Amino acid sequence: MTDVLIKRMSTADVDFDVALTKLLDWESASNPTVGQVVAGVLAKVRAEGDAAVLEFTQRFDAWQPESAAALEIPSSRIQAALDNIDADVRVALETAAERIRAYHLHQRQESWSYREADGTLLGQQITALERVGLYVPGGKATYPSSVLMNAIPAKVAGVDELIMVSPTPKGFVNEMVLAAAAIAGVDRIFTIGGAQAIAALAHGTESIPKVDKIVGPGNIFVATAKRQVFGSVGLDMIAGPSEILVICDGKTDPDWIAMDLFSQAEHDEDAQSILLSPDAAFLDRVEASIVRLLPDLERVDIIRRSLSGRGALVLVKDIDEALALSNRIAPEHLELSVDNAEQLLPKIRHAGAIFMGRYTPEALGDYCAGPNHVLPTSGTARFSSPLGVYDFQKRSSLIECSAAGASELAKVASVLARGESLTAHARSAEYRLLGGDDE
Repeated sequence: MTDVLIKRMSTADVDFDVALTKLLDWESASNPTVGQVVAGVLAKVRAEGDAAVLEFTQRFDAWQPESAAALEIPSSRIQAALDNIDADVRVALETAAERIRAYHLHQRQESWSYREADGTLLGQQITALERVGLYVPGGKATYPSSVLMNAIPAKVAGVDELIMVSPTPKGFVNEMVLAAAAIAGVDRIFTIGGAQAIAALAHGTESIPKVDKIVGPGNIFVATAKRQVFGSVGLDMIAGPSEILVICDGKTDPDWIAMDLFSQAEHDEDAQSILLSPDAAFLDRVEASIVRLLPDLERVDIIRRSLSGRGALVLVKDIDEALALSNRIAPEHLELSVDNAEQLLPKIRHAGAIFMGRYTPEALGDYCAGPNHVLPTSGTARFSSPLGVYDFQKRSSLIECSAAGASELAKVASVLARGESLTAHARSAEYRLLGGDDE
């Protein structure tokens, strides 16, 4: 082959560790110019509200709303999109939504409490967030699946109001996105995007309400804006490029594996697709499949750049070494295309989602398997989890002391508080001592 579409690597290479580190390296939202632009947008929206949002919408999305009120899509228009969409598309959206809802119902947390022998009550109260903002991309592509994956867990959690924002370049509104919003129970939709949308959600304007948390993916400007407003609102995560790591024993059809790699590479040029296998001949067959299948794909140029820049076919000693590498990489999506994949689970420490067996491509998880497709990227699966119902619920501690219980706890608190020289703390506790004084 004259053109190298994807790197070939081996763990036996002397420089493998250095090469892998370089391959995995990706710094999101690191451009200082982007940071400065975003900071200016955030400040202007915070100061000028609707007027700034209208200005930025005209500048960046190339259409001019008549007023701030025109930025909101009427509920009747949202319902009409659902009513008029092709029947097969509606069935697919509703089927996916039902599966996503059924899965996330299992994640709901309930309040709990217990009483100690002296009557003291301790526990935890679970409450849903009041208002959440959902960002839905509308630039290179539109993602009705993201609407379902972000909105449904929020509604299952009991969020009172879900505000969706999505850019509409040159005024174009995607009907599938609106239909998905109707199915998922989105309450209000505003046709704004970019950093200005994040600013409006974080701080509120005359027309757009301030939210408690912002979820949903976006480009580098959106990701940077989310970083800068964190603290004013909660965030789901700062997502990097999509990624897939496939571990295969060499027994799966190489065309299947090639297409699984393509499924992430087609997202954008920075997406990452890596295959680990102990079978060198199988890596050859997958590479041949990549060369043969790629030209027929619609997003061929994006896939080619993604694979050549950040993709790799890696020869490992055995499946155990592949699993160890997987834990080092901590991938967003991990495919175990092997026999008896479930038996490998105890050895997997870090992964956003794990797809087990030869008949479980990552693409099913993106749309309709049920678990959430909003997953930690860029190695953050080492400490982060998929988006879920728990991201839309808060926990409040419950403490109620009986007189006898307060008296016993006051003895402990008094000693500790005086040890920290916090006398008011100590005396506050000592007032509750039965038969004691307030010295």
